[in-house]
Amino acid sequence: MPISKSQFATLKQAAVDASRQAWCPYSNFPVGAALLTTDGQIFAGCNVENASYGLTVCAERNAIGQAISAGCREFTTLLIFTATNKPTTPCGACRQVVTEFAPDIEVISVCDGPENIRASMRDLLPQSFGPHNLDEAPKPGQTSGLED
Repeated sequence: MPISKSQFATLKQAAVDASRQAWCPYSNFPVGAALLTTDGQIFAGCNVENASYGLTVCAERNAIGQAISAGCREFTTLLIFTATNKPTTPCGACRQVVTEFAPDIEVISVCDGPENIRASMRDLLPQSFGPHNLDEAPKPGQTSGLED
């Protein structure tokens, strides 16, 4: 279900505010994300870089971590803000993490420019790997069906 104009404005402001807290001395690419729960709560996150680049945590994953830590598990909308002329969609790692919790979430990418991108996570990460794949895996003591 699409969000209202008021919800969009609130999410955007939360993401912009979060981006101002980003720790991005290496990329100089601040990102803010705002996650809307089914009960109307908003959790924001920013990117936090690390000199060991692989340990960097993106804004989207920080917002999800905040929500999970608060006991929330159901989400409707994720809005990402970048201080760019064109909107930026989530990276592959973030797409995978978001899919874990909300494969049907609406993702809205906004920027300083007039454009925005709206897509479902299923569109951004089609045929994703997830918990459903693990349900199909053999359990301990079962055969995989690959034996001769």
